[in-house]
Amino acid sequence: MLAPGDDVVAWGESLDQLLDCKTGQLAFEDFLRTEYSEENLLFWVACEEYKKITSEAEMEVAAKRIYTEFVQVDALRQINIDCVTRGEISDNLSQPGLNCFDRAQRQIYALMENDCYPRFLKSEIYQALLEQH
Repeated sequence: MLAPGDDVVAWGESLDQLLDCKTGQLAFEDFLRTEYSEENLLFWVACEEYKKITSEAEMEVAAKRIYTEFVQVDALRQINIDCVTRGEISDNLSQPGLNCFDRAQRQIYALMENDCYPRFLKSEIYQALLEQH
């Protein structure tokens, strides 16, 4: 699973270090799956990809997909955000901008940083990777 250059130790320094590495993301996703909360990371990654879109038409399609998959009430992978943020995203869907999901993404990042990430660092998954390293 580990590739040369994967700095497993750096993943323990910050959530940003972990998310900056594709292998780190995959390890974190594996861990989140054990907690039934991988939708947080998947949403965060979808938002990062969304910000790279330059075409308005593509942005509209991607925004609706993200909304349907993660934001709308009863979505398959519904994320845990407040109803005001959920409503703002819903209102912006007709003309989504690059920042359409920023507030929700910040909330999910904070949730991962303060909740899931510390547990990941203590997890068998991360500890095993550290040993391999």
